[in-house]
Amino acid sequence: MLDRIRASIPALPPAEQRVAKLVLADPRSFASLPVAELAERSHVSKPTVVRFCRSVGYDGLADFKLKLAGSVNEGVPFVHRSVDVDDKAGDLIVKVVDNAVSALLKYRNDAASHAFERAIASLAEAGKLGHKIEFYGVGNSGIVAQDAQHKFFRLGVNAVAYSDGHVQVMAATMLGPGDCAVIISNSGRSRDLLDAAEIAKKKGATTIVITASGSPLVQHAQILLAADHPEDYDRYSPMVSRLLHLIVIDILTTGVALRLGENLRPMLQEIKRNLRAKRYAQAE
Repeated sequence: MLDRIRASIPALPPAEQRVAKLVLADPRSFASLPVAELAERSHVSKPTVVRFCRSVGYDGLADFKLKLAGSVNEGVPFVHRSVDVDDKAGDLIVKVVDNAVSALLKYRNDAASHAFERAIASLAEAGKLGHKIEFYGVGNSGIVAQDAQHKFFRLGVNAVAYSDGHVQVMAATMLGPGDCAVIISNSGRSRDLLDAAEIAKKKGATTIVITASGSPLVQHAQILLAADHPEDYDRYSPMVSRLLHLIVIDILTTGVALRLGENLRPMLQEIKRNLRAKRYAQAE
């Protein structure tokens, strides 16, 4: 939100530019101050403050301040970085959704397409040749690994997910050249995952790592799909990070499906037909 305001300054009238600069100088105070004080600090009229909010794409001052607060608040530890303890349901909807949308848009702009190209090529090659594709994650990331396995096995490839540390080590030991190990972690500090990634790399498998760019797990990555976000994994529940990891898996799945070609389509259609037959209630 602040990046959007900063980018819009050259197109704003001089008076509204002063309001924009006040927002950027102290967004937290702007979200809490009354319109009269905002106008006085910006040296503009009260209607100018409202016009500025509409110029940058919001319904008015109240809408602007609500979403600004969702962008800058540090939030409640171990729950969500944008919320406050006295937030109502309507506030939670705006803050949680805005926080997720903002992170996804930022990731869309920052994601390294060349790294995805390498990862998709490696996974597609493994799928075509019948090599193993294994997904490792623990805790919350273990759920993402299971989602990845669910998506990939429908492509007809040899895909499996492991969330137990001992099993990950055993599975990594049985990997070889041509196989792919996709390691998923928010913090990148899990001892089990670090061990499994190191073993997989030594055995000659391609290690594709989904984690923050500064995490310890990066040292074991042959292909890094960095998922950076503002969420402090020591203080908040992993919400945005999980969404980013799921998006990364969806991108990989789509890319591999396209690489596997036309032969994949009849099988997917047959799966859909068979699943449709399992439904107890048919659409009218």
